[in-house]
Parts: sequence; structure tokens; C-alpha cells
Amino acid sequence: MTQTATMMTSDPQREAALKRANEVRLARAALKRRIAGGAVSAADVILDLPEEAKSWPVCELLRSQRRWGNQRCVKFLKRNEIPERKQIGTLTKRQRELLAQQLGVSPSLELVQAQ
Repeated sequence: MTQTATMMTSDPQREAALKRANEVRLARAALKRRIAGGAVSAADVILDLPEEAKSWPVCELLRSQRRWGNQRCVKFLKRNEIPERKQIGTLTKRQRELLAQQLGVSPSLELVQAQ
């Protein structure tokens, strides 16, 4: 007895989910470019929280800034007791305000405070 696989017809729910995921990816890529270019700050994204950034891990947002690598991101989040994979949309208001306030500090002052 031979079984044949049948081709599923298009699933509109799946197609809609894929379309939405692609839209979010494109919006995040544009947001990353704006952050890297200095047009938008990471603190602004954390406070204003655009729709496409809600499920974005905090560490990925921080790494999109110039001169922010993985090690700097991990140290920053550990100092604030926030897991690196925590999604921006799940941060409490207090956590968002704390991160935004600390990100508003100029990099030279942050280096002096760390020593």
C-alpha cells in the first residue's frame, strides 16, 4: 500500500502571520538604522515603545547603538538586574524609566562612573 502526501492549500492564517512577521522585521531593521545613525535614541524607543519594538529583546536594542557590543550590553543590563533576553514590551514602567535615564548619560560620564 502506497501513501501519497497531499499538498495543503494555502492557509490564510499562516500567510497573515508570515506577512506580519515580515513587516515587523522590516520595521525593526529601519529602526535599527535610525538608532545607529543617531536619528533616534535607544532611550526614546524604550520610553515611546513603538509596536514593532514590543517583542524586541532589550539587548538587541542596545546593541543597535554605536559602540555597544554584547559585553557592554550584558554589563549594563546585569547592573540593572534585567535579563538580556527580556522583551522591551514586558519591562515595567519603572524599569523602562530607569534604563532610559541611564542611557541618557553621555558615554564619557558612564565610563567615569564605572571606575
